[in-house]
Amino acid sequence: MTEIPKEVLIDNLILLGYRGSVAHNMYIPSTDPNSIDDIDLMGVYIAPKNFYIGLGQHRSSQTKEIKKEINGIMWDCVYYELQKFVKLLLKGNPNVLSLLWIKDNHYLLIDKFSRMLLESRKSFLGKRSLYDAFTGYAFSQFKRMEHYKTEGYMGDKRKQLIEKYGYDTKNAAHLIRLLIMGREILYTGQAKIYRDKDAEMLLDIKTGKWSLEAVKNFAEELFKEAEKAYELSRLPEYPNFDKAETIVTKILQEYLCIKGG
Repeated sequence: MTEIPKEVLIDNLILLGYRGSVAHNMYIPSTDPNSIDDIDLMGVYIAPKNFYIGLGQHRSSQTKEIKKEINGIMWDCVYYELQKFVKLLLKGNPNVLSLLWIKDNHYLLIDKFSRMLLESRKSFLGKRSLYDAFTGYAFSQFKRMEHYKTEGYMGDKRKQLIEKYGYDTKNAAHLIRLLIMGREILYTGQAKIYRDKDAEMLLDIKTGKWSLEAVKNFAEELFKEAEKAYELSRLPEYPNFDKAETIVTKILQEYLCIKGG
């Protein structure tokens, strides 16, 4: 991939990697007429010491977003403060969870602090939170396929593709991917972010080669399979909250001691 421009990075990062289409093996380059993809990054940062200690007057948003076009490439970056990141992990958030399971060569920064998160990633998995999160996100994509055609976040090109195919093919691909991944993680206890065996199918959906009816029918099957996977899953019902608390405390104690505020 292309070099990461400094303008889209922030200070105090402990973890940084690709997310979205690059991480999922579904990126369509801008040279392709069907391309509506940005390059997406996600990171975890630690706030200054007075964010955690003192009167709390310096608490700010725990999420930082940067979206910027540089040399013809649109970068879409989201950064979570450590505590916020782990809270989202414990809720089974599919987007946040992905950062702990991407391919090794998709990580752009790992240090000794984020390695604690990566080494304990299975502790953040609970089948109830995973089932609710993955099917919940998938259902939102299911609804968006036919609606939200005039949403402000969409560029003209995406709106044109919706008009061409009669539904939002990008949301459709997200829908199917989320349901397949949710089923996988419930059965295996492993999140498979990089799609290989089903990448061609997902790209076919994303580029409008499936009818809306075919997508709906497949999604309905996958919702049923996800429910079955939840019932048969050997994962604990809920994540290990005590271990998560211990990990975050250890990271903050060590980091803030080194940085000195």
